[in-house]
Amino acid sequence: MYSSCCILQLLQTNIMLQNQSRESYTLFTYLLRSGTQCPLIIQLVGYNTNMYDKAIKHFKKSDPVLYKIAVSIEVQELIPVTNHFLKLVRSIVGQQLSIKAASTIYSRLEELFPKGEITPERILKMDKEKIRSCGISYSKIEYIKDLSEKVMDKHLDLENINSLDNETIIKNLTIVKGIGPWSAEMFLMFSLARPDVFSTGDLGLKNAIKKHYKLDEISSEDLLTISAKWSPYRTYACLILWKSLDNEPK
Repeated sequence: MYSSCCILQLLQTNIMLQNQSRESYTLFTYLLRSGTQCPLIIQLVGYNTNMYDKAIKHFKKSDPVLYKIAVSIEVQELIPVTNHFLKLVRSIVGQQLSIKAASTIYSRLEELFPKGEITPERILKMDKEKIRSCGISYSKIEYIKDLSEKVMDKHLDLENINSLDNETIIKNLTIVKGIGPWSAEMFLMFSLARPDVFSTGDLGLKNAIKKHYKLDEISSEDLLTISAKWSPYRTYACLILWKSLDNEPK
């Protein structure tokens, strides 16, 4: 059922075993002992990589146009991240920037903190001018600090966010300054690896659909009608369409 695609994390903690109900992945934890070394926990996160194959088969039946694009393009399987706070910080930092510029600025931000570890507590304690020295605008600094504050006071519960449905997650995320519907939708796709998400506000998707479906103009209603054929694998359709334009968000 699961391939070898996984993430290994070493933890010096007590053994635990947790099965998560979402079909995107199951988390197993094993205890290993190695010679005189202290016990190590390896978290093996196995991902259902049959999901993409299922999506392609669905597109073959539901949308010949998308299927024709899909068979000529290879996209990566969805893999959820483990640190949702960092994903959101990176998303805010990268707004309206090229991938290269965003990566450079984010690396500078990491260098401000011990061992490069960015946490809500450290963000709130960090002087604005120090953060500004990384090349981050004052408005984005306000957004990052607002995110940190809401995580700290539990107005935004990232620890349990994966238990919520997509609509509730978008509602919860958009209470943070600087996080709009598009950013929340990208979080669902690339942080939580939700397989059935579509963004009507994404310019790249609009351009790809107009190109491949030979449309001069397209409305939000048209986007919803076309994308409905891709459900329950709309995220994979987005990956394919972005890839077709070499314009995938990071």
